[in-house]
Amino acid sequence: MERLRCQRIGCNGTFTEDDNPEGSCTYHESPLFHDGMKQWSCCKKKSHDFSLFLEIPGCKTGKHTTEKPVIAKPSATQNKAVAAPAPAPMTNASPKEACPRCRQGFFCSDHGSQPKEAIPKASNTVPSVPLESNTDAQEDHPAPVKKKVDINEPQICKNKGCGKTFKEKENHDTACSYHPGPAVFHDRMRGWKCCDIHVKEFDEFMSIPPCSKGWHNADPVS
Repeated sequence: MERLRCQRIGCNGTFTEDDNPEGSCTYHESPLFHDGMKQWSCCKKKSHDFSLFLEIPGCKTGKHTTEKPVIAKPSATQNKAVAAPAPAPMTNASPKEACPRCRQGFFCSDHGSQPKEAIPKASNTVPSVPLESNTDAQEDHPAPVKKKVDINEPQICKNKGCGKTFKEKENHDTACSYHPGPAVFHDRMRGWKCCDIHVKEFDEFMSIPPCSKGWHNADPVS
């Protein structure tokens, strides 16, 4: 009768159907491989050398079989679990500051309407009101403080239609080309009320040349 090769890991013996008693096979369940270490999941015996690892005697007994065992791969599962969470990208500028539409001061469907940023503008009048008459309102909406800026510090102009980077030492009354606005969107037309130019395509709208000159302004609430 033809002898068959046992498929259990760690056995490699031969047998026949008539000569396969219980306990004739000594084997291991499945190996684990991690960071260069080889280990048997059943008896926890391990070795860095693969040849020595294969020579570790089997710890389980049973009958020989021609069925190949299903090898578990927990290390692959662990690696997959670790790799699942992706790190959040870090950026120096907020999405709103990086967006060319927001930088030029008009409506952006991705980051909301610019007028929302202009809400604190109303608080510019707070200093003219007697302090004792509206103390609570001043605590909730304090008047904006004009920050001191280095004349050599690069800034982004927030005038509509400009969005250029400038330094205060180079700023003057005709440095900025911009639209006083407001931008008008009506019946699929886009344009500027200040120069009364309206187009259909947004790219054309972005290309409408500014109609006014003035100082660059990096303060969105001014």
